Amino acid sequence: MNANFSIEVINPNDKKATAIIDELSENLLMRFGSDGRNSFIDWENDNLKFVFAVAAMDSEIVGCGAIRPIAENTAEIKRMYAKYSGSKIGKRILDFLESKAKQLNYTNLVLETRLKNEQAILFYKKQGYTVIPNYGKYLNRPEAVCLGKSLL
Repeated sequence: MNANFSIEVINPNDKKATAIIDELSENLLMRFGSDGRNSFIDWENDNLKFVFAVAAMDSEIVGCGAIRPIAENTAEIKRMYAKYSGSKIGKRILDFLESKAKQLNYTNLVLETRLKNEQAILFYKKQGYTVIPNYGKYLNRPEAVCLGKSLL
């Protein structure tokens, strides 16, 4: 991995974040027919339990990811994206988010992706996530698959 790689927590409305979020949304729309933006509209910028991060390599924004609370000790991973597949960007973002989650006293992380998104499912399983029952708005959504991991 490039020596000039960094990850920083920023406001998702920051102009550094908007281009990568737009790229993620276009990618999801093209692949799955939905851009995922509806799952990210209730973001609380002033709540420290909400963490949005961007990854940069040589000053190019190359990925993003977020966590937000869904229960007292459980955070949900949102808007995970790596611009370059196979580059370890996603793993580094996920490791960063898991570390932040532990600092915020979360004991579990959960996420949803599409059943069709086999690449993402394999990625999360490699990182120790397992399929869990669908939760929240993903109940009774056969196109969704939910995964979770204990941070204890």
